Amino acid sequence: MERTAGRELALAPLQDWGEESEDGAVYSVSLRRQRSQRSTPRGPGADQAPTPATDTFLQYRTSKVRALRAARLERLVHELVSGDREQDPGFVPAFLATHRAFVPTARVLSFLLPPPPPPPPPGIDSKRAEGQDLSYSRNLRAVVSVLGSWLRDHPQDFRDPPAHQNLGNVRIFLDWAAPGGAEAREAEKLLEGFLEESKGKQAEEEQRLAWAGPPRAAQPPRSEFAEDLEEEERPCSEGPELLDFSVDEVAEQLTLMDVELFLRVRTCECLGSMWSQRDRPGAAGISPTVRATVAQFNAVTGCVLGSLLQEPGLAASQRAQRIEKWIRIAQEETTEGSHDDDCIPGSLPSKLPPGPVPYLGTFLTDLVMLDTALPDMLKGNLINFEKRRKEWEILARIQQLQHRCQLYSLSSHPSVLAALRAQRQLSEDQSYRVSRVIEPPAASCPSSPSIRRRVSLTKRLSAKLSREKNSSPGGSPGDPSSPTSSVSPGSPPSSPRSGEPPGSPPASPGPQSPSNKLPLNMDTPMTLTLSNFRIPVLGQQTSEARVIRVSIDNNHGNLYRSILLTCQDKAPSVVQRALEKHNVPQPWARDYQLFQVLPGDKELLIPDNANVFYAMSPAAPGDFLLRRKEGTGHRPSASPT
Repeated sequence: MERTAGRELALAPLQDWGEESEDGAVYSVSLRRQRSQRSTPRGPGADQAPTPATDTFLQYRTSKVRALRAARLERLVHELVSGDREQDPGFVPAFLATHRAFVPTARVLSFLLPPPPPPPPPGIDSKRAEGQDLSYSRNLRAVVSVLGSWLRDHPQDFRDPPAHQNLGNVRIFLDWAAPGGAEAREAEKLLEGFLEESKGKQAEEEQRLAWAGPPRAAQPPRSEFAEDLEEEERPCSEGPELLDFSVDEVAEQLTLMDVELFLRVRTCECLGSMWSQRDRPGAAGISPTVRATVAQFNAVTGCVLGSLLQEPGLAASQRAQRIEKWIRIAQEETTEGSHDDDCIPGSLPSKLPPGPVPYLGTFLTDLVMLDTALPDMLKGNLINFEKRRKEWEILARIQQLQHRCQLYSLSSHPSVLAALRAQRQLSEDQSYRVSRVIEPPAASCPSSPSIRRRVSLTKRLSAKLSREKNSSPGGSPGDPSSPTSSVSPGSPPSSPRSGEPPGSPPASPGPQSPSNKLPLNMDTPMTLTLSNFRIPVLGQQTSEARVIRVSIDNNHGNLYRSILLTCQDKAPSVVQRALEKHNVPQPWARDYQLFQVLPGDKELLIPDNANVFYAMSPAAPGDFLLRRKEGTGHRPSASPT
């Protein structure tokens, strides 16, 4: 107990203390200060009512708060049931939202669902048997509570057609552990819905096959009106053109379509470890709800280009008017009815005027960079759950925005939607060629688009990973925004992915105190921090590391993969990791050469045994290219975009 005289001091309610290891798990430890009571000096006249002059002492109670940062899977699942929800309220939602990145649902259930209680052995003391029953009942209630949250917040985790075995096991457990309870009813309802959906799809497929023959090759998901927008010319529509409608009508229809797609997004599909696999062979079904939003964005872009370029005979002033109208539509989408205040869901009204729909690409960039920069596994084969907390912070923001968008009051405009579907789209190459015909380029312009996509990471990502709260030196252990510190002092993993070869420099030993945290400064570039090892954002170089992008020279376009380059990485290890990211067998790493892409369509060859960090040009963008050496023959190439 602490006492403070005079005025109440501004004590931080939570302070970082360090780390503790226990049974193969690592916890972050913080000290929480809470004011307990006021004490009045006792003496003559103590029976009198206290006055401000005599009430001069404050008492504080200091308690230890622990949050699990790294552990094996069994310990993480155990924490779901036995963890202290008051000390670490963010653990359960963070685990349920991100577990698919490191373990399948079936394996979690194998640890989580307890078997029915065995009968007590003969001769056991009655009090002992009663205590065991009480402990078992308490554990059952905790498991039922976790399953209830899981079924309610992430029902798609249990979709496993055709039989949905995981959900069936959960239903069987709940039927005897909590018969008739809300959780059992939710599981039964969800299973019935999945089975009915499967029957409906099967009936549709049988009917389609009866009329149309064998199915076509699977196509990536597309947005609602992008399905009807192909690159080839189609007959002209007799209805009004898209830009014949008012700015308000077009903006509201586009917002409505964006809202519907945004509400369908499953947050787990946004995780960097899942979204970054979308281009691998056989991964066409990965992240379908996210792909649909991307398709919608591309379709709207195509509509804009088509409306500007499909009529080459338009005068420059007419084309400028169309551009101006699209700008006003975009402004209407992003400004009208916008809400800057972020209230908790319970405080929102039943309906809101239409406002902006968040751009999902910003969150995807943040999550991919998190996945690239922070390791999945730590020393001792421990799952880095601190990484999952930081991912959950971003996913929780998406969920909060989904709830807000659900309350928008929007009206559909079928005629605008019809015009969107009728609007001819042009591909990137077609748009470029048509624009050169409409406005001939200067002699110095390139003869092809030659577009290289650049990924720019917002300052917000850096703030997420090195944030220091204004009110206290440390964040709440249940809050995924807590500052990053080492999980295993002096021994961070050698690479951001557990399967990658060593090569990253070890972290220098040092005191694990709050002073090691990087302060938040929004005016200067920042780096992500793991212990004393600095991980830069894309394109930023420090004295130790840099995030680079590597593509493979093939016929599939520019497909980049981000990897972390340290000052100890030589060309073979960089080539090996890049090929792994591109799903190319690593035994052929020796057949590839690494080139840095320089401005002006130039390339810098990195020698086979060179230290890439020092051999590269630091002034050039961090884009690299893998090309097969001459005479190596045909080898597997990266998957197409």
